[in-house]
Amino acid sequence: MLRCLIISNNNITKHRFITGDSKIYRTDILAYVYSQFTEKPMRPSYILSAFVIAASVLGHMTPRASAQEIKSAPGQFDYYVLNLSWAPAFCDNMKTLSPAERNSAGKDTECSAPHAFVLHGLWPQNFNGSYPSSCAQRPGPRNPERNLDMTPNIALLKHEWNKHGTCTTLSPEGFFATARQAYTSVTIPEFFQSLDHEAQMSPAQILTLFYKANPTFPQGSFNLSCGNNQLTAIEACFDKDIHAIACQSLRACHANSVKIIPQNDRGIVQ
Repeated sequence: MLRCLIISNNNITKHRFITGDSKIYRTDILAYVYSQFTEKPMRPSYILSAFVIAASVLGHMTPRASAQEIKSAPGQFDYYVLNLSWAPAFCDNMKTLSPAERNSAGKDTECSAPHAFVLHGLWPQNFNGSYPSSCAQRPGPRNPERNLDMTPNIALLKHEWNKHGTCTTLSPEGFFATARQAYTSVTIPEFFQSLDHEAQMSPAQILTLFYKANPTFPQGSFNLSCGNNQLTAIEACFDKDIHAIACQSLRACHANSVKIIPQNDRGIVQ
């Protein structure tokens, strides 16, 4: 899964596709590369770089069954996916960015101090694998900083409202209150709360820890995401009343084992 960072510096927009967001697909990446040819002249080195980036990203992606971004009226979806990003893995990737780039992308807050699982977002989803996106132009949260304890990134909070919150019928405050309800209902296994060494586990072993820590969650309600054979996120599925339910049509990690980057300086941007 991938996050896309869009960083503007000296009138040049840099797109960085980084493990962590299931909502970026092949068409998004190829569309970006295509836009570089059609919207402005490019030096040969830029053209080569664009294709290298696209090829590298696409090489690490596998399609999610029936995944399709759709436009729909707010409230027209089947259930929620709660995405809990493993911050040490995300922040380890951030080491490739300069301090200025990290700051412009809003990642310094998330990656300047140790975090374990942080809330990436609460995403409306459909049972057939499609999902609504950016459903309406609506004002965002007035005080997004209230949610920094669960999502330590103001830019991400605003993005999550614009892309996912607008597809609900909730106000910004109601949407983030619902996200908090889902977020706090998940007990993080003790193993992950103070991990100070690199670990290697199978996806099944990790999911077993989550089911043991959350005995009221039905089988199939947790999903694990990975990239480059690293743990990147845990997803939990809920109905609209925030009762845990089995996930439908989510892309799962098929690696035999995944590396778990610890909560120490290796996963934190200095």
